[in-house]
Parts: sequence; C-alpha cells; structure tokens
Amino acid sequence: MSAEGGTKAIVAALAANLGIATAKFVAFGFTGSSSMLAEGIHSLADSGNQGLLLVGKKRSERRRTPRHPFGYGRERYFYAFVVAVVLFTVGAVFSLYEGYHKIHEAIEHPGAKMDSPAWAFGVLIAAIIMETFSFRTAIVESNRVRGEQSWWQFIRRAKAPELPVVLLEDLGALVGLILALGGVTMAVVTGDLVWDGVGTVCIGVLLASIAIILAVETKSLLIGEGADPEQEERIIGALESVDEVDHVMHIRTQYVGPEEMLIAAKIAVHHDDTAADVARGIDAAEAKIRAQFPEARLIYLEPALDEADLKSPAPETPATS
Repeated sequence: MSAEGGTKAIVAALAANLGIATAKFVAFGFTGSSSMLAEGIHSLADSGNQGLLLVGKKRSERRRTPRHPFGYGRERYFYAFVVAVVLFTVGAVFSLYEGYHKIHEAIEHPGAKMDSPAWAFGVLIAAIIMETFSFRTAIVESNRVRGEQSWWQFIRRAKAPELPVVLLEDLGALVGLILALGGVTMAVVTGDLVWDGVGTVCIGVLLASIAIILAVETKSLLIGEGADPEQEERIIGALESVDEVDHVMHIRTQYVGPEEMLIAAKIAVHHDDTAADVARGIDAAEAKIRAQFPEARLIYLEPALDEADLKSPAPETPATS
C-alpha cells in the first residue's frame, strides 16, 4: 500500500466525519433523538480514530535507534489497535447504553413525540451523501493495491492497517446512518419512540461487530505476521534460482512494519564452494529478493552444508608419481 493512498483515504474520512458529527449534534439538539446522539458520538469517535491513524503513520517514520533497532513501523499497528478499542468503548458501548435508556424511557412515558423530525431527516440524508464520498475514496485507494483479492481477503491479508480500518469504519458509518434513518422514520410514522431506541441499539451492535473484527486483525499484525504462503514460495524460488544456493533449508519471515519485511533463511551451499563463492551467492540472492519484494529491507542469510553433504565421502585424492 502506498503511504499517499492511505493518507488520502484517512484525510477524506476525517473531513467527512467532522462535518457529519457537527450536523448530527445540531440535529440532536433540535430533536432529542437518541439515534442522532449515538450517531454523533459515532462520528466523533471516528474522527478521533482517523487522527490516531495519522499520528501512528507519523510516529512510525522515526529513525531506528539502538533501543529499537528495527525501527518504529509497528506503531501503525498499535494505533490501529487503539482505534478498534476506541470504536468499541466509545461508539458501541455508548450506543448500546443510550439505546437501552431510550427504550426504557419510551416504555415508561408512552405517547411522547420526537421534536422537529425534519432536522433529523435532513441531517441523516446529508450525512449519507458525505459518508458515501468518503467511502468511495477508500474504495478507490484500496483498489489500487487490492489486486485480485476479494474484499474480505484484502482486509485479512493487508499489512498496512489504514485502508482496511477506514474501509470498515466508513462501511459501518453508512450502515449506521441507514439504521438511524430507519429508527427515526419508524418513530415518526408509528408515534412510538421505542423505534428510535431500537435503531440506537442496532448501531451499537454494528459498531461492536466492526470493532471486534478490527481488534482481531490488528492484534495479529501487532504480534507479528509473516509473508503470505504465495510470497514465501516466491522468496524461496528467488533464493534457489541462484547457482551458489543448492536449496533453502528453512525460512522465517515477519513484517516489522507495513512496508518493511524481515527475511531470515538458512541456505544449503555446495560443499566445494569457496568463501568467495558463498559471499557472491548471498549477494546475488539478496538482490533477487529485493527486485521482487522492495519491502524486504532486512535480509539475513545463513549458509550451511546439508547433512547429506557432510555424510558423503570426501572425493579421492589422485595418486602422484
């Protein structure tokens, strides 16, 4: 994923959510709708989340230090994980509480009406339009790097967390707006504010589901993910295509940042190769890997003799006269 594409999607989402949050809180002030309040908190949380993603990208660009010899690339994973936690605690928990409170209040005071519902309808429709623009930007930027993967595969396999996070947040925001619109509409049509609370609870369940998906995926990245099986096969193929490398004995890979992969491999070399041959082979192998994987910035290759070579009899020394 290009850093530019991820930043563009984050900034578009941040601008949309700030505008939407302001409009929703204004509408809540006029209508008293719990769905509008929940959606306002949701948009405010999303705005904070996009701010956290930008902070994570900036901090991950710091230079390596003796204390952090592999750099700070994983800060992007950490801040993406914090986003998932914030989305759950601020968005989901508040929406579930507010929805329960609204349903309980509507049952205790039947016949209560929503004030100025036109405000709610106007703001929700405008918010859907703005959120659609943000979602479209995230889709366009994701398609540049998604390739032939399905959307679910892209979310599961992406090593850069920003686009999957923004995609899921924008999707959740759009669905949440539709749920809020449905809740407000049913409350106005039936005259029963229970529907407003039901819409709020549905928003809370939606946000909790998205937060759990994000937490699981970013936790995996934070702990450390290796290259995909297809990538690893290509890495082994690049290594074994070098004349001085007989075969790869074992290999370990890990993304120490979204755009920085570590590769460590033990390679079997020919028993009659000189030290110069081995060094030349290692240099050639590293060059071939980096040509296919520019993110492979940390490559450690350990040459060794295969056990079969060690057990094979030494070649006979020709007799001298």
